[in-house]
Amino acid sequence: MNVLNVVGTRPNLIKISPLARAFHRKSGVVSKLVHTGQHYDATLSDIFFAELELPSVDYHLDVGSGTHAEQTADTMIGFEKIVEGEAPDLVVVVGDVNSTLACALVAGQRGVPLAHVEAGLRSFDRSMPEEINRMVADALARYLFAPSADACDNLKREGVDEGGIYFVGNVMIDTLLAWRDAARARRSMERFGFRQKEYVLYTLHRPENVDQVDRLDQVIELVERVSAEIPGIFPVHPRTRLRLKTSRLDAALRRVPRLILTEPLGYLDFLSLMMDAVCVITDSGGIQEETTVLGVPCLTVRKNTERPITVTEGTNTVIGLDPPRAAEEVREIVSGHGKRGRIPELWDGRAAERVVEVLVEGSRV
Repeated sequence: MNVLNVVGTRPNLIKISPLARAFHRKSGVVSKLVHTGQHYDATLSDIFFAELELPSVDYHLDVGSGTHAEQTADTMIGFEKIVEGEAPDLVVVVGDVNSTLACALVAGQRGVPLAHVEAGLRSFDRSMPEEINRMVADALARYLFAPSADACDNLKREGVDEGGIYFVGNVMIDTLLAWRDAARARRSMERFGFRQKEYVLYTLHRPENVDQVDRLDQVIELVERVSAEIPGIFPVHPRTRLRLKTSRLDAALRRVPRLILTEPLGYLDFLSLMMDAVCVITDSGGIQEETTVLGVPCLTVRKNTERPITVTEGTNTVIGLDPPRAAEEVREIVSGHGKRGRIPELWDGRAAERVVEVLVEGSRV
């Protein structure tokens, strides 16, 4: 069985890591890794291969930056050549990035069975490119692996054949649980002069928050208001750094008191900081899930989320880009009234095993 696993971004690497290991344990399976290069910064890609012990890349497309259309088109052109040469039995895509969309389209057009891991997630906001990517990948997939029961419900409501829907749990949590002890041992907070629960951790990079000057100015106001309550650590994503520089707001962020700005961090260091933070302020999808499992309050700076289970069962609160509310929520958390959740069903570290059992053994899980 010849399998092509596709990655393009940092979150993809976290999700594909347990799948690659699970495929490797199966005899008669040749599992190859295709990296589109959508995240081309070493801090967002290379370090994750070393830390997560990922297999070497068999094909690298070096797509790099560009508009959504440019990234998608370049990926399709490169991936189609790989599919022609490999004649795979299966293509596996994860998440909702442009690489996911592009390779799903190629697999669909070439008649190659497609597996979509993280199927069924919906924000119900089609202004988000990721929502379009998710919907198209799900429409083309033969195997739809849902991380939560609500994702299964979304697929059924859209008319997807229930025989192709598999509730398997969350592969991103497989990676978190596998590396949690190693991350904890790093005690990364001490490098920044903090002890447990003495700081907020930020990660803000989505286009709707950083691509427009007025929105980016609000992001800085949010950080200022929260920093008045508690110090913070802000690993700055390359996209955010570029927008800060071009809008000439980088100096304003550097002037925020009690805020430490850093380069992007590797997986283990960031996980270590996350588990010891009093709360995380983010616009990332995966971090909403990770904080839920770690039991760390999360404030999501978006108007919606495709991961509502992190709100209904987890530690996540969606606050929008609302600086006064962010400060108020942090004040509550610091005073000991932060949101306490529970770990969702099947987020137990065995999701990748279930996926591979379906694909290789034909199990119904």
